[in-house]
Amino acid sequence: MKILFAASEAVPFAHTGGLGDVAGALPKALSRLGHDVRLIMPLYRAVEVERHRLDVVTKGIGVPAASGLQAVDLLEGHLSNGMPVYFVRHDPSFNRTGLYQTTSAEDYPDNAERFALFCRAALEVCRAVSFHPEVLHAHDWQTALLPVYLKTTLRTDPFFQQTATVFTIHNLGYQGLFPPEVLPRLLLPLELFTPAGLEFYGKGNLLKGGLLFADLLTTVSRRYSQEIQTAERGFGLDGILRGRKSDLFGVLNGIDPEAWNPAGDPHIAAHYTVDDFAGKARCKADLQQRFRLPVEATVPLLAVISRLAGQKGLDLLRDNLETLMALNVQLVLLGSGEKELELAFREAAAKYPSKLAVQIGFDIPLSHQIEAGADIFLMPSRYEPCGLNQMYSLAYGTIPVVHATGGLDDTVVPFDPATGQGNGFRFEESTATAFLQAIQQALALYREKVLWSRLLTNAMTADFTWDRSAREYEQLYRRAAEKKGGQQ
Repeated sequence: MKILFAASEAVPFAHTGGLGDVAGALPKALSRLGHDVRLIMPLYRAVEVERHRLDVVTKGIGVPAASGLQAVDLLEGHLSNGMPVYFVRHDPSFNRTGLYQTTSAEDYPDNAERFALFCRAALEVCRAVSFHPEVLHAHDWQTALLPVYLKTTLRTDPFFQQTATVFTIHNLGYQGLFPPEVLPRLLLPLELFTPAGLEFYGKGNLLKGGLLFADLLTTVSRRYSQEIQTAERGFGLDGILRGRKSDLFGVLNGIDPEAWNPAGDPHIAAHYTVDDFAGKARCKADLQQRFRLPVEATVPLLAVISRLAGQKGLDLLRDNLETLMALNVQLVLLGSGEKELELAFREAAAKYPSKLAVQIGFDIPLSHQIEAGADIFLMPSRYEPCGLNQMYSLAYGTIPVVHATGGLDDTVVPFDPATGQGNGFRFEESTATAFLQAIQQALALYREKVLWSRLLTNAMTADFTWDRSAREYEQLYRRAAEKKGGQQ
């Protein structure tokens, strides 16, 4: 199939979160299945043109916009497997310090117009390079207008008559909400600016457009696809999602084995495999040394890599610190976020310097070293559409303790000592008490070396690579194409 993969960010070019990981890895996995996949994204200032060897393909492509026809340039680069990546250059829109926000963490006031222009540009690029996509896969609010344009202003355009649309929700909490006066500047029919269209409690909601107009909808785990149909997790859009239940599918994200594999990871102190764990002990000692903790092989080393926020449940960890520090454990934490949580963890680290080490910020090599060196990974998120760190942890034989929500519930199976089945630990209620009990279960099993070895084997043999996810998307793309054909 010919597939256009439209995203506002992608590793390794520009990246702020999970969407970028998906956009940089899933297209490669689809290519391995034999499909003709092209990724398209904006050319931000952060994209290093020379380092990524981007070449100008076409200049001056005309793109309709409220301010008149805009000229954009098309550049081309490649992912590590040689797959084409298109970049839309429109400096007034994208040559800025941040992707979505200013340096003071405020959203750019013209984000709706910027990404509306990107959506229209993505379609004009297809014309310019004579690429007729059978499926257009859009992601999150930044590209949600693609299925809207194809079903409204371009519905009779012969170039896109065979193009089906799939729209993926990575986090329903981010919807692209804008003042109502923005909507007429998106070059859409006025009848869309109603509660049955893009209007949402007096504002314009771009994500809602994707939910209404895409042929199929996906989100990033089976459990999350169910959760977003409830009032608690639906952020006001649960009614629409329940109405499209038959078109909504949960497909787990995956991990890129090129980047996350303890057998060949260039960032870690020693390599290891499921058949030979010896290198993991060396990684643990290296991690303890890096964080200036006592190098003790038998002390369970717990780890957190996270945005420090209430959504991530890090307040539950904070509330358990005194109890945990009374146990024979060590804990390392890497992350940043809410200042109150940052301060609480810094103060605790100063109080327990031989047991708790905290680094505020983010460091990619260090995150690999933590995954390789820790024994147990803590992930108490209140909600988590998919989550990747629990999958990284499983691949590295670092046992996850997670809240049973979203993708965490889909990927972490409680270990049963009686059967030897399972790959981690879960807790159902989002409370400090339930979280502590799950940690204590993990620590108790850690002392049972035969059972712990079985658990490590289960974790490291679980398959959460993108190849598995790509096969599921392949089936959904065919389903979307069939649905599109039936609509004509």
